[in-house]
Amino acid sequence: MSIRKHVKLAVSALALSISFSALAAEDPIKVGILHSLSGTMAISESALKDTMLMLIEKQNAAGGILGRQLEPVVVDPASNWPLFAEKARELLAKDKVDVIFGNWTSVSRKSVLPVIEELNGLLFYPVQYEGEESSENVFYTGAAPNQQAIPAVNYLMNDIGVERWVLAGTDYVYPRTTNKILETYLKAQGVAAEDIMINYTPFGHSDWQAIVSDIKAFGSAGKKTAVVSTINGDANVPFYRELGNQGINAADIPVVAFSVGEQELSGIDTGPLVGHLAAWNYFMSVDADANYDFIDAWVAYTGKEDAVTNDPMEAHYIGFNMYVEAVKKAGTTDVNAVKDAIIGVAVPNLTGGIATMMPNHHITKPVLIGEIQDNGQFSVVWQTPSTVVGDAWSDFLPGSKDLISDWRKPMFCGNFNVVSGTCGGKAAVVAQ
Repeated sequence: MSIRKHVKLAVSALALSISFSALAAEDPIKVGILHSLSGTMAISESALKDTMLMLIEKQNAAGGILGRQLEPVVVDPASNWPLFAEKARELLAKDKVDVIFGNWTSVSRKSVLPVIEELNGLLFYPVQYEGEESSENVFYTGAAPNQQAIPAVNYLMNDIGVERWVLAGTDYVYPRTTNKILETYLKAQGVAAEDIMINYTPFGHSDWQAIVSDIKAFGSAGKKTAVVSTINGDANVPFYRELGNQGINAADIPVVAFSVGEQELSGIDTGPLVGHLAAWNYFMSVDADANYDFIDAWVAYTGKEDAVTNDPMEAHYIGFNMYVEAVKKAGTTDVNAVKDAIIGVAVPNLTGGIATMMPNHHITKPVLIGEIQDNGQFSVVWQTPSTVVGDAWSDFLPGSKDLISDWRKPMFCGNFNVVSGTCGGKAAVVAQ
């Protein structure tokens, strides 16, 4: 073959390679959005879907990532926990998404987890949860118990003088595990068993008259009483309404909620609830330039002057920006490369600080306690002096206190026992 023909073939091959590379560069980065848009959790999750669409739109306007546009793929698991797994499989196997942002309840996350691990997907989970889990495929951008539940109880105990405790939750894994941690913690602080009342109700529970009456009676024993609420979804609306109906105000029996934010309060008259509390890592009322910019963007995106922001929205904001930076750092959307690249990534939060992805796939967060105002907003009454590192394994449960999670090589383990020096297994989830 002549030199000229060799050159022609080489040029043709190079042109073909460039052509394929250009086509590949133009392929969109597919972002799965796995949030309930119907059913009992739609009151909380619909706004998270819209948050993701806003963030994707903004990123695309800035040129996308690595020169590629982002394409949202939205599904509705409809507050149906098994359907979450089916939709996650559909997103990964059929739609070939590069990453998933989604879930609210822990039961939905645990439904999705085996699918995410089997198909080696990436899930950014934006809601406070019970801990006792660590997966190489999940990034927990919501609060672990040490970033919400424990500080909230300490505030009630030390600043308000609470001696009697009602642990009220929706009947699923997050409230039950969180309350197990809190019950153990309270007893370790000297609280007697008879000073702890625990109650669970199903999703969507609406008749609160008898339960609120029991709470009122429990709080009449002469000791300062508080309710620690892990009630989720639209059941919060009749719960708070019944508190008002029975004349329970924050001065008598304060409620500190872990799953009620601005979005949930927008659907009820907050007048009778003034003074009740919530523990989060972000409130819309936070005085920070980054927060004001985010609120302005959200109002513009929704077209609603009264649109509210909340903590899980901030968690998606943080998680999305961490994903963007990790893909840039890795130079690819390859799942394994992104998993390696994201540890140590730091991005601004909305409270004026920085969030960092730690080796245990949890992030650093400030802890804030807010008091409900009559306009449906929260006034921050207490906060940690600095950010707190999320702990996957509780220090207050016997099976967890010796465990750590570190997804860096060579350890690469979600439940390493520091006493025995062994890893409990790759799928590091403790059965509840």
